[in-house]
Amino acid sequence: MRFVSWNVNGLRACMQKGFIDAVNQLSPDFICLQETKMQEGQAEVPLEGYRKYFNSAEKKGYSGTAVFTLFEPESVILNGMNIEEHSHEGRMITLDMGSFYLVNVYTPNAKDGLLRIDYRMQWETDLREYLMRLDREKPVIYCGDLNVAHNEIDLKNPKTNRGNAGFSDQEREKIGILLESGFTDSFRYLHPEETGRYSWWSYRFNARKNNAGWRIDYFIVSDRIAEKITKADILSDIYGSDHCPVILEIDM
Repeated sequence: MRFVSWNVNGLRACMQKGFIDAVNQLSPDFICLQETKMQEGQAEVPLEGYRKYFNSAEKKGYSGTAVFTLFEPESVILNGMNIEEHSHEGRMITLDMGSFYLVNVYTPNAKDGLLRIDYRMQWETDLREYLMRLDREKPVIYCGDLNVAHNEIDLKNPKTNRGNAGFSDQEREKIGILLESGFTDSFRYLHPEETGRYSWWSYRFNARKNNAGWRIDYFIVSDRIAEKITKADILSDIYGSDHCPVILEIDM
């Protein structure tokens, strides 16, 4: 099975920048999107054969997730943590696919000056508990823009970004705790030492041209299916957003 995850930074805008052609070229079984910035029905997404599921933020033009799939899920859960404070920004979709769970997430940004770090820490704690609960039932494939570079190898300028949103000690610790709880970072599973591989670049300072980026988009899977991973890659040659798609191929 082929999975693609992509923060499109506005799905309607990305569709004007080659989104449909990119998806048709990749031909994934599952497409997980973050930061769709739209309500369901605001735009037609012309992808034949895909079932389309949206979780939109209450605030229009903000946040939002979507999953498109060629397969019919047993159930679709929009706010699986079932916690009121996490239920307003459209940040999560869970698909029960029978033999596994697919969890697509757009993680809250801690903001400049870590103004939202307390909420981010609570989100991470609650999400870990949710993923572990799912994992006790069946394997989990968890993906999305997780808004954190785990290690120094995961961004171009770690020393100058230490303590900033996305590379604070608190956020890095939380993803480390998750991985120690029975989950595997698929890209690092296949590419443990590879450098210069990033999935997000600022629009400022020619960052993408200079490859001054961050790896903050992930596929994380239950440890017991890690050996089934056949491909995990970052598709930096695909444009249309400040993020590029990441891909997972796994024998499920």
